[in-house]
Amino acid sequence: MPEINNFSLEEYISKTMIGLGVPAHLKGYRYLRSAIMIATMDMHAVGSVTKLLYPEIAKLYDTTNSKVERAIRNAIEISWERGNTNLFEELYGYSNHDGHERPTNSEYIANIADQVQLRLRNLEVV
Repeated sequence: MPEINNFSLEEYISKTMIGLGVPAHLKGYRYLRSAIMIATMDMHAVGSVTKLLYPEIAKLYDTTNSKVERAIRNAIEISWERGNTNLFEELYGYSNHDGHERPTNSEYIANIADQVQLRLRNLEVV
């Protein structure tokens, strides 16, 4: 991956999340952004959200694993219900208008992290 400072990465992830309709005032927004940043650097973290990802975020924000999971789930539910259907279709291949259930926390995190990784690889090619 090319060098990219954390602010640029954080800014890109934030714009994607806001585009998907995650309200920035929620605690889950910050937790979700951190989870996506961690997953972007190490996709193995998504394979074990309860043992690796949530504890790391809980430690960062001085809270509990269960509060992290619940806040992320709430942020995803809100974005799924109120968010940009077209962007969900583009990123996930489905949306709530198709009658699909919302993505799980790990699916949501992994998909955005994968999109970020692809974008970084494209920057490397240019």
